[in-house]
Amino acid sequence: MISPVERARRSAQAMWAKDQATQWLGAELQDIGPGWAELAMTVAPHHLNGHGICHGGFIFTLADSAFAFACNSYNRLVVAQQNTITYLSPGQPGERLLARANEASLTGRSGVYDVVVTGAQGRKVALFRGLSRQISGQHFEEETE
Repeated sequence: MISPVERARRSAQAMWAKDQATQWLGAELQDIGPGWAELAMTVAPHHLNGHGICHGGFIFTLADSAFAFACNSYNRLVVAQQNTITYLSPGQPGERLLARANEASLTGRSGVYDVVVTGAQGRKVALFRGLSRQISGQHFEEETE
């Protein structure tokens, strides 16, 4: 039997190996535990929109990936059912963005996760809410008692 933290880490390793989108984004998994995850990325030139700030789609992708790692941390396959985001301030060129996802509720196969994306000095960049739905399967083989 493995610990909940080890289960979360092994689930993240299995997901990361297949997650081309998050890797292409330039995001890095900072930390993970049962029901939560932290991902970070530095705003690069290819993330900038026509206003010279981080494109909202990249901020959404960072938050969505943090949400995905958090809700998949129990070695159950989980997908997004619905996501929303509110942008509060722009991500600046060269700025390090951190997305912290936390489980707000998990009942049966349905979960609610909140993600706060912050920038320099902890400035809030965006608030994201993800609704998840468990499907069949696991990330890795695990013995059950």
